[in-house]
Amino acid sequence: MASTYVNNLRLEEIGSGEQSGSWGDTTNLNLEIIGQSTAWGTRAIANASTDNITIADGALDADRSLGLKLTGGGQACTITLLPNTSSKTWFMYNFTSYTLTFTCGSGANVAILAGQTKVIATDGLGSGGVVHDLLTAVNLAGVTVVDDLTIGGDATITGDIKTASNATLDLAPAGTGTVVVRGNTNSGAVVFNCESNTHGQKVFGQPHSASVTNTLMLPAGNNSTLVSRVSVDTLTNKTLAAPVVNGGAVFNEDSADVDFRVESNGNANMVFVDGGNNKVAIGTATATAMLTVAGSLKPISYEETYVALTAGSTVTLNLAAATNFSLTMAQGTTFAFSNPPGSGTAYSFTLMVTQHSSAVTITWPSSVDWAGGSAPAAAGNNEVQAYAFLTRDGGTTYYGFLGGTAIG
Repeated sequence: MASTYVNNLRLEEIGSGEQSGSWGDTTNLNLEIIGQSTAWGTRAIANASTDNITIADGALDADRSLGLKLTGGGQACTITLLPNTSSKTWFMYNFTSYTLTFTCGSGANVAILAGQTKVIATDGLGSGGVVHDLLTAVNLAGVTVVDDLTIGGDATITGDIKTASNATLDLAPAGTGTVVVRGNTNSGAVVFNCESNTHGQKVFGQPHSASVTNTLMLPAGNNSTLVSRVSVDTLTNKTLAAPVVNGGAVFNEDSADVDFRVESNGNANMVFVDGGNNKVAIGTATATAMLTVAGSLKPISYEETYVALTAGSTVTLNLAAATNFSLTMAQGTTFAFSNPPGSGTAYSFTLMVTQHSSAVTITWPSSVDWAGGSAPAAAGNNEVQAYAFLTRDGGTTYYGFLGGTAIG
């Protein structure tokens, strides 16, 4: 009976009564083949869309190696593992610059990206054979140590994530990506419990219990985008759901050109910071001024900026500095107005003028259109007059009004 090679390693099985005087050589070769099947080998992949890795019958062959480094190539390649009646396991290291896909029949295939390693196995079922990815759904019980870990899909963590002493857990996204942390159910929550880092910064939030401090707790079911840096000093026992800040918080400390917004129940832009244009909006994402409010503004206390002007022959009212001005005259004075808001914005301001002890003249800008057609007469000695001005066209025309005379 002739030799056969039907086993998974394609060892020569000597037929009964065969190879008299040479069976020892065949047995020794089989032992070498067994050793090769547990060793490391190198294989060059053809520069083609397809190639075969074939375990040779009864001969040493790198394709049989347990660990196989795949070199060469030149394009993405589909590699057929032969014979498809052999059940075999490989540690496949794709050292090429292209994706290699492994098949052995009509069943599932396994793709290995350039520079990556996978543990794969064939099931030996012939034309219907399947290539299995053996590290799919693997359970790494105990302590597992890795250097750099890249997760291409979802990561479900049922225990704790801990770092060694003086180590950092860096959640910074690559490129323009976003890191999102959320509670998984209505009863679950995401909790960060941190102490000061090397920059003296602390993460903030609500602790699990009263004994835990410096904690960030994200309410269950809510998404929270983690920005590149959150700086909060001496802030403990605080929750994002109902923040009460006792320390100082800094967002976007690196002055990046990014926007920041706070949602309320029904308004996605309850507070919106236009980082690129240095403006803030309330109730809208369109900030047209330093502060834009969509809707009514109802302050409990309303205060305006006041500037006491210095006497001189020419006095300029800087409208970007205040809305209320006063001047005690020491000589004849020519007034000028500067820095009004742009056209299309209504802007008004007031001026209280105290006349000199010996009445002196007042000269107004030619752009003032006075009520009644002419400027009011200057006040008498030491008397006070109040003036109001309004512009809607960026200072091209100011409408002037005498609000009161001989007030004091």
